[in-house]
Amino acid sequence: MSVTSTIDKKSLTHPPKRQINIIQLLFEGRAFFALIAIIAVFSSLSPYYFTLNNFLIMASHVAIFGLLALGMLLVILNGGIDLSVGSTLGLSGVVAGYLMQGVVLKDYGVILYPPVWAVVVMTCALGAFVGAINGVLIAFLRVPAFVATLGVLYVARGAALLMTNGLTFNNLGGTPEHGNMGFDWLGFNRLFGVPIGVLVLACVAILCAILLMRTAFGRWLYASGGNENAAELSGVPVKRVKIIAYVLSGVCAAIAGLVLSSQLTSAGPTAGTSYELTAIAAVVIGGAALTGGRGTVLGTMLGAFVIGFLSDGLVIIGVSSYWQTVFTGAVIVMAVLLNSIRYGRR
Repeated sequence: MSVTSTIDKKSLTHPPKRQINIIQLLFEGRAFFALIAIIAVFSSLSPYYFTLNNFLIMASHVAIFGLLALGMLLVILNGGIDLSVGSTLGLSGVVAGYLMQGVVLKDYGVILYPPVWAVVVMTCALGAFVGAINGVLIAFLRVPAFVATLGVLYVARGAALLMTNGLTFNNLGGTPEHGNMGFDWLGFNRLFGVPIGVLVLACVAILCAILLMRTAFGRWLYASGGNENAAELSGVPVKRVKIIAYVLSGVCAAIAGLVLSSQLTSAGPTAGTSYELTAIAAVVIGGAALTGGRGTVLGTMLGAFVIGFLSDGLVIIGVSSYWQTVFTGAVIVMAVLLNSIRYGRR
């Protein structure tokens, strides 16, 4: 009795130290370590890579993929997929360009030039509408997410082509006499030296993090993605959560379309082609499970920066665009493999 009590007292007063599992640490922080490795390798290969100005330029490129990836994260957490985000980006840019060019009212013989804030609001509303279509098809009509969003992908891309007749809206900077100046502010201006697009990405990421970690919707999203039937039996409004997730994904795609069109001061119907695959890759590299219920905003942002910094680094050192595709694909496959190992063990 005395020996046992002595041991118990020692264990209470001096609890055993928690051992650090190196393999688990590498799994958990693989996106961060990959980003550090990419920066180190390309900094050694090019003197122009590790500079503040280059990092800001690369970050402005990452902003497009990052915005799409944040919306994709919400959908994947719910156990779904959204293949239409690239086409929604292109359609949103085209609609913004159409509005900036002026809306012709033939019956009244006038041309309306909406202010930039109205263009932004209407474009985001369009993205929400496209996302709502996806959500209704999947939640209420039971269409598989892959099929529903694939169909919307083609519809949105076709609508963009019809609006422009295959052409591009150019010179979207606006004119003082029409009162629609400032559209290029998103793409070219900087605040405290940081590109506006990067600040937009940061704001959206913070809002998504708060949504997931501090609201009932975030808990419902994780629950329905982990086990939809159990979540529904627990009182979670599964259908409503699903629709909201796709609506938010559409809004994120619309914002990305605005930022991209502003950076280019033009809007083309083919913009955003295959961007949905990059967004999915960023989410997966960030550690999210494609089966739903697992993933974080921080991991998704790291995944987006991994892809963006890798692609831009390959351009800086003069690697062929064909090899860039190979390297990017290899990173994606490796990320999926690591996810399978990690979640498969659980």
